[in-house]
Amino acid sequence: MLNHTMRTATINRKTAETDIALSLNLDGAGKSEIDSGVGFLDHMLTLFARQARVDLTLRCAGDTRVDDHHSVEDIGIALGEALKMALGEKRGIVRYGSMLLPMDETLVLCALDLSGRGYLRYTANIPSQKVGAFDTELIQEFFLALTRTAGVTLHIKQLDGENSHHILEAMFKAFGRALRDAVAIDAAFANEIPSTKGVL
Repeated sequence: MLNHTMRTATINRKTAETDIALSLNLDGAGKSEIDSGVGFLDHMLTLFARQARVDLTLRCAGDTRVDDHHSVEDIGIALGEALKMALGEKRGIVRYGSMLLPMDETLVLCALDLSGRGYLRYTANIPSQKVGAFDTELIQEFFLALTRTAGVTLHIKQLDGENSHHILEAMFKAFGRALRDAVAIDAAFANEIPSTKGVL
């Protein structure tokens, strides 16, 4: 019987702009310790971990005195690397996940495929450029960085919404729920790679 218990990864990523330490456990309980240096992103990643039921710890020291761009993008890269590492050869996973998530007036669709092919389709109309001090356009950069490094095909589509905070929060919650389904082990196919090619 295949042992699926050690689906974890630790990433240390240091550049001239950011210094990141991140650990991920796909079979966690939704616990998180997040200190990204970007308050809004801390909030989003805490929600993501909870909905995905992954354990996530993150510390990032970044050049936020410039702006939050480098930190947000590099955290996306690090989380993508951790996801790819923790999944390994992806034996036994469901592979696909989707979620249609309502949050008050907001409705967001998230669908993903742990395909090995990095692709982001991001369709959103976020009313404000800022939520507090946070640039809302950076969320697309985060998901773009994550999908490229993780090799995930990800569709995020805002179907309704007026409040920028609600829209972005719904995206992270929907992504978490979709990922939770996709990384789950399918008991009927526990020793198989879910692709006719035999590799993902």
